[in-house]
Amino acid sequence: MTVRIYNTYTRCKRELIPLRPASVKIYVCGPTVYDEPHLGHARSAVIYDVIRRYLMARGNTVTYVRNITDIDDKIIEKARRQKQDYRNLSAHFTRRYHQAMERLNVLSPDAEPKATDFMLPIQSFISRLMQNGQAYRSGDNVYFAVESFKGYGRLSGRNIQTLTEDITASGETGKKHPADFALWKAAKPQEPAWPSPWGPGRPGWHIECSAMSTALLGEAFDIHGGGADLIFPHHENEIAQSESVFGITPANYWMHNGLVQINGKKMSKSLGNSMKLNDLTDINTPAALRLLMLSKRYRHPLEFSSESMRMAIKGFTRLDRFFSRWVAPDTAPIENGKLPGSLWSQFCSAMDDDFNFPMALSVVFHGIRHINRQISNTSDARTLDNSTGLKLVAAELSFMCRQILGLKFEPTAEDSAGQRWKGEIGSTVRN
Repeated sequence: MTVRIYNTYTRCKRELIPLRPASVKIYVCGPTVYDEPHLGHARSAVIYDVIRRYLMARGNTVTYVRNITDIDDKIIEKARRQKQDYRNLSAHFTRRYHQAMERLNVLSPDAEPKATDFMLPIQSFISRLMQNGQAYRSGDNVYFAVESFKGYGRLSGRNIQTLTEDITASGETGKKHPADFALWKAAKPQEPAWPSPWGPGRPGWHIECSAMSTALLGEAFDIHGGGADLIFPHHENEIAQSESVFGITPANYWMHNGLVQINGKKMSKSLGNSMKLNDLTDINTPAALRLLMLSKRYRHPLEFSSESMRMAIKGFTRLDRFFSRWVAPDTAPIENGKLPGSLWSQFCSAMDDDFNFPMALSVVFHGIRHINRQISNTSDARTLDNSTGLKLVAAELSFMCRQILGLKFEPTAEDSAGQRWKGEIGSTVRN
């Protein structure tokens, strides 16, 4: 296997060499569960799901961890406004997230840690930073001292000397440097809190992922993934924390997917164009939406519009009709990460190049055209059954679409595939 991954940390493609042969450990930042899951959650989840599936198909054991942030300022504030316990709120939106992932056929992670279950490891992590002199107490708050970490800014390319200009006033006082970030937040009245050596409070966002990832995957693991919006400050701060404690960068490869754009604008709650995922899967075939998530290189922005959705439906309809007409097995004779056919080789060449989903999809559609040309003069499915060559191609296509790309083809009473999509994108936007 020669998979090359674009590493945000080194800003170049590097061959994937797992820390342990044929064993890949992946940590992906999951949702903060204070609202309905949206398209951004879908894109990240689908991208890393396909990457996981592909690495497994190539003969690797993959340990996949995706966290849940179940305590956060936004969760607390929304629970306060709705006069309910924050635990009920976060549990509700965790269920909604799981429902959306199931609809999109995203495999469940091997572990899904919640921040509130890791308070002791988080506090232990903070204590070690304080012992190293890289964290300090201010009142009942604890902050990480960014100036104590010489490599701060390497991931994002930001210079700590000019960083102050980019920091939005947060209202925090008692910090030695404006970029210092909270490791432990002192409890405010009526807020949920946990006991700690520094007084009752709760962890900052960044320390949660450092503690959970290293607790479950070790001091060093292979891949850390997430959206491009997490490069700074979240992943930058994770590196600073973990390297300060362990002396090594936690992940060998940092992967970041591009963000979703709605009709040419970045999807954002502040812009009022956040797309609710369960709304979209209610009015459209989830597999077509999944196909849309794979229509661009994962590092590039994804344009979501009425036209891009219709194109995804059109593409999925072609796939669905093919598999409805020409029955192929769900699995193929794959051994040691290899299939005997040439399409698999072409598919792997695309995926090995930093997981080039559009090129991999073009291989799939080329295979469909090949079979359709061969059997265009007959409607007898036995033509496929009686041809060893066509059966092999069909098996390859089935394996690539179902097992790697994760597309589900289910018989329906109507002519397949997402024909329910009628409206404009704006009609599904929720504030």
